[in-house]
Amino acid sequence: MSLSIPFPRSALGIVAATLLAGAAFANPGVVRVITPSGEVFADANRMTLYVFDKDTPGTSNCNDLCAVAWPPLLAPADAEATGDFAPIRRSDGQMQWAHKGRPLYLWKDDRKPGDMTGDGYNGVWHVAR
Repeated sequence: MSLSIPFPRSALGIVAATLLAGAAFANPGVVRVITPSGEVFADANRMTLYVFDKDTPGTSNCNDLCAVAWPPLLAPADAEATGDFAPIRRSDGQMQWAHKGRPLYLWKDDRKPGDMTGDGYNGVWHVAR
């Protein structure tokens, strides 16, 4: 199933988002957003998702204060893998969505859909693609 969703960008007009297919409870609610810099992943609210270079496949290394600044994209306890997305267990016991083993995060300073202010932060945070 795919659905186009308008994606407002102040200076860039409208860009398209496509829902990724998956079961209602298994789908992480991730959308693909086409931006001038290419396709990126966003959460169900169209907020940009990020990956962290210091993570290892299937393991989040962003905890405590790091997770306050970079909130993990949490998954329900009973979430199941769908396509390239799978839940991983965080050190605090919560489940987090990962794309191809890379945990996904939001950034506290992104204020509206389309913001990508965390891209390149400290050279270790990047937009999820």
